[in-house]
Formats: sequence, C-alpha cells, structure tokens
Amino acid sequence: MKFTRWLAVIPVFWFGAAVWAQSVPPKVNKDKLNEIDAVVKEEIEKGNFPGAVVCVGQGDEVLYHKAFGNEVIEPYREPMSKDTIFDMASVSKPMGTATSIMILWDRKKINLDDKVGRYLPEFAVKGKEDVRIKHLLTHTSGLPAYTNAAELKKQFGQPCPDKVIEKICSFEALDKPGETFRYSCLGYITLAKIVELASGKAVDRFARENIFQPLQMEHTTYNPPQAWEKDIAATQIFEEKLLRGFVHDPLAQLNAGISGNAGLFTNAHDLSIYCRMILNGGSYHQVKILSPEAVKLLTTPQLENRAYGFDVSSSYSWIKGEHAAEKSFCHSGYTGTSVVCDPANKIYVIILTNRAHPHDKGDVKPIRKKIANMVFKALEK
Repeated sequence: MKFTRWLAVIPVFWFGAAVWAQSVPPKVNKDKLNEIDAVVKEEIEKGNFPGAVVCVGQGDEVLYHKAFGNEVIEPYREPMSKDTIFDMASVSKPMGTATSIMILWDRKKINLDDKVGRYLPEFAVKGKEDVRIKHLLTHTSGLPAYTNAAELKKQFGQPCPDKVIEKICSFEALDKPGETFRYSCLGYITLAKIVELASGKAVDRFARENIFQPLQMEHTTYNPPQAWEKDIAATQIFEEKLLRGFVHDPLAQLNAGISGNAGLFTNAHDLSIYCRMILNGGSYHQVKILSPEAVKLLTTPQLENRAYGFDVSSSYSWIKGEHAAEKSFCHSGYTGTSVVCDPANKIYVIILTNRAHPHDKGDVKPIRKKIANMVFKALEK
C-alpha cells in the first residue's frame, strides 16, 4: 500500500520537474561576451566617445563588467573605471520619475487615469484639459518635445523651475491626448511636479527615500556632491567650462538639477541593482520597491508601444538590437547612456559612455546595436 502511494506521487514529481526545467532561462555564454572588448575599443579609436563602462548580467550574476578609455580627455585626462558615475540624461525618466509615479500608484496616492489638471489646474488649458498621467508617461499628451531653455534662462535667470513649469502649462496641445506619440521631456518634467504635489517631496528626495536608499544604491543621486566629482565622467565643455557632476540637459539645469526628464547620476553597479529589482518583479534581496502589477505597467506596452516609463517597440527601441526577446524593454540617454532588459531571460545590458564629451560630437548608435546583438546571440540554445 505504501509502495502504491509512492508510485502515485512520481507523475506529479516529474511533471513539476518538467515545468521547472522549462522555466529556467537559457544561459549566456560568458566566453562570447569577451568579444565586447574589441568592439568598444574600436569605437573609442574612431573617436565616437572617450570611454565606456559595459555591464551585462543575468539574474543575480554579473557576467561582464569592464571599463574602457577615459572619463575625461579635455582639458586633462583621467582613466575610466568600473565605478565611474555618469550623467544618465533621459534614463532618469523611467529610473527616477516613472518609478516614483508607480510607487505613488501602488500606494493609491494617485491614479494613472487622473487628469493632470487635478494636480496642476493651470495645466488644463488650450486643449490639455483631458490630458491624464498615463498620457505623460507614454509621451502621448500632445505636448511639444522640448522648449527653448536658453530663452528662459535669458529672461528669468538660472535656475527658474517655477518658470519652466509655467511655460509647459502655457503650451497649446499639438494633438488630442492618447492620439500621437511624441517623445517629450516636457511631459516628464510635469510628472516630477506631480510627484512633488502628491507626496509633498521633490522627485530627488522621494526617489532617494523610496528607491535608491532601500536598494543601497549608494552612488545614485541628483546633484552629486562635490566630493564625487573626481569619479564622474565629464560631459560637454560648454562656454569653456567642463561639465562634470553638473547636469548636461539645459532644462534640467533650469530646474536646478532636479528634473523629471534628466538629472540622475549613477554608475553601472547601482544601475544593475535597479535592473535586477525590475526583472525580479519589483523586489531585490527582500526589499520591495514596486508591486508586480506596477512593474508590468512600467515595462509592457500601454499606449503607442510605450510602457508607463520604458520603451518596448517604438521608433526608439532599436537599441535592443535584432535578437532581443520581443518583450524586452529599454531606454537611452542623450549623454551616451542606455539600458536594455529582457524579462524572459532575466538579462540586462548596461552601456554607459560619455559621448557628449568634449564637444558633443560623439556617436553611440553603432555600439548600442553591436553590443545588444552580441549579448542576445550569446544565449545558449
């Protein structure tokens, strides 16, 4: 009788084992990742950027993490290190702003269908009356892409954050909300203002207390302290001044470095922690940042192929390369930064360069595509 009962368990055991085996993602061939070295060095030699840090991981294992070239080449030279901190530019949008919005959604402090005018009554004019938070997140609000920062600076001085949001509120909608995808820094500056109004804390403080500190991301911040300067990759030389630790984006400068569209500084190590948190459904080492539902909204298509933070398959998603899984999500930054995450195989690809240094003439398009293709082709079948 006991033997019969034991036999009855066998099919269940083998069925469970089969399901488990199917759910384990294929491994990345680490030897093939070493081919990244030659590709990065070639791009540096071409003058496409002074230096780079590349980090590739799968699950909790870091498979590849190397530094190349220099973090400064003018007016002096300093070598790049694996711990170099970068101006993340627009990667700030999903990592700081959208993640903060989704935390507030998790806590029922906001609803993604809320009209923006509920928080900023002055916004709800000139065809923007029905714009909702979800439209800002997906770049479908009808707002212009950008505005003339130099003109605002000349008129009001720098910083002038109140004048920036005032200018955004004054715009006439170019399209009906939800109708047209237009990548807009203005929408994310507005989202940061909503974070502040809904939480009582500016986006830098809210993100620090609710994302970066809980995850022990110790080299991630807006407006990095002067003590960090020697560890930060330089961006553009502007008006004969080297930007190093001072945000590159002109509107973020007007917002005193605390902006929804840009302003976040981090390194590959800290960014890898953030990626692992997202790929693990919102938690990392027993620290919960987001619910799985919030992560899904942040990383899967909602409107016009954009998620509520990351890109999935819009015209900007070419950085995933040709071999990434369909549900991979990504984002890039003007200064030469990018991240690609593949939830099916638990892979992240981080490429950090200082392509805007020294004279804003660098090119990262080739390296982004080449490395993504190399990583996803290295998956063992």
